[in-house]
Parts: sequence; C-alpha cells; structure tokens
Amino acid sequence: MSVLADDAFAAGQRPAKAPRRQPTGFGLMAYRASKGVRSPTPYLMLFGISLWLVAYWMLCEGLQLPRFEKIPGPITILSDWLSRTPAQGTSVFTPEYYQHIYVSCRRIAIAFFLATLLGVPLGLLMGWSKTIKDYTFPVLETLRPIPIMAWVPLAILMFSGYETPVIFLATLASFFATTLNTMLGVQSIDESYFRAAGCLGSKKWDVFRHVVVPGALPFIFTGLQISVGVAWFSLVAAEMVSGDYGLGYLILSSYVNSVTVPMVIGMLTLGFVGWFSSAAVRWVGNRLMQWHVKALAMQGR
Repeated sequence: MSVLADDAFAAGQRPAKAPRRQPTGFGLMAYRASKGVRSPTPYLMLFGISLWLVAYWMLCEGLQLPRFEKIPGPITILSDWLSRTPAQGTSVFTPEYYQHIYVSCRRIAIAFFLATLLGVPLGLLMGWSKTIKDYTFPVLETLRPIPIMAWVPLAILMFSGYETPVIFLATLASFFATTLNTMLGVQSIDESYFRAAGCLGSKKWDVFRHVVVPGALPFIFTGLQISVGVAWFSLVAAEMVSGDYGLGYLILSSYVNSVTVPMVIGMLTLGFVGWFSSAAVRWVGNRLMQWHVKALAMQGR
C-alpha cells in the first residue's frame, strides 16, 4: 500500500478508487445492446408494429370492410413477397425487384449529395451574413412553395433522358430543406459566443470555422434527416412521371396494370429503405456530434 493510502487508512478514510475505464469497441457495442434490451423502447416498438399489423389484417382480410376489401392484406403480401414464384411477378427472389431498389437508392444518393453540397454552405452564409440573406432568401421563399410535380414539365424540357430529370427534382426538394434548416441553425447560436470570439481577437474566418459551423451542426443534421425524406417522396413522384426503373415506377406500373400486391410491396420497400437512409444520416450526425449526444443524455433526452 502506498504512503497516501496508508495516511488515508490512518485517518479513517477510504483510499480513492481508480477511475473506471470506459468500454470501447466490441465492449461498447455489447454495453449499448444490453442497455437497449433493458429499456422499454424496443418492446414498445414491437408492440406498435404488431398493433399496426393486426389492424391492417382486420381491415383487409379479417373483417373485409368496405373500401378495404380490394386492398391486399398482410398475409397475401407476405406470401407473394417471399415466394420463389410470385403470382403477380414481384418478390425478393426476382432480379427486377432489386433493380428498382438500386436505381432509386442511386438517384437518392446523388440528389442528397448535391443538395448537401449546395445547401449547407449557402445556409451557413445566409445565417452568418445579413447581406447574403437579403439577396437569396426572397428567391428561396418564392420557389420553395412550388410543388415538385409542377417542376416536372420543365425538368423534362431542360434535361434529356430519364435519369437527369428525376435527380434534378429530388435535389431541388432536398435543397430547400437543407438550406433553410442550416440557416436557422446559424441564427440559433447565442450572440455571446460571437462577442467572446471577438474579444479574444478571432478573425472572421476563425469565427466561421470554430463558432458558426459547430454551433449549427445540430440543425444541419436535423435538416439532413428531413431533406432525405423529402428527397424520397419527391423522387417517387418524379419516377411516376419520368422513369424506367425505380420504386416509384414500380408502384405506378403496378397500378396501371391492376396488380395491387407489387404496388403495396413497392410502398413498404420504400418505407423501409427511407427509414434506413434517415437512420444512417442520424448515425453519422451522432458520430460527428458526440458532445451534443452527451448533452442530451445528461438532460435525459
């Protein structure tokens, strides 16, 4: 025992314990998994999904209520979705199904990248500089309420082929959400941070890099989660009008050909893929903003 430990023992005090090491790597994953299992969140999620499936089955297949009897129920959809020989042509075993998913995901990735590349810098500048905001904000607020479907004829006229008009429409819808949320993030930063940086002699570029960008990150990633969802439903609308592959094209072609099961399969697949893309953006945001995650955890949120 060390001299300090002997002195503490003689004084009737317990020696200070060494700080516990925080788990890392696989240990951290196992800790988070065990913590998640002990929390009520996964069980509430399963209960909500089960309740939705039961209500869906009761409306369409159980009671066959009016206006629901023509909609395929969950048993019909799952049996065709998981069948090697689907009755209506679409299942997890048909190559065309994955072709539709791949094309839509590729278009979303390109559109989301372009919207982020253009929208985040513009939003930062709009929130930081009143002059830039005065020039650009009226234009954005004029164009933003225009529905994406109204842009379809112009997109087809401006761009050739099937691919570019669809990507343009998804980029446009995602761009507005990204830009405005980024601008609001900069405007939400406490003015005292700017005054403190000025008192310390920081230059404008240093203020922008160390105050504006970190302070706006929570709003930026919130806007990115919104924008990826906006990009998905605008993409589907564009694929219904101008497209040869994609989940939107699958939904519309199934409706035109009066095959309802592939239509619902396309809708459910769209929901799962959209949820996964939003979760991926949220995960990246949490990884880049550990300080913000810890602050929310201390608040019990």
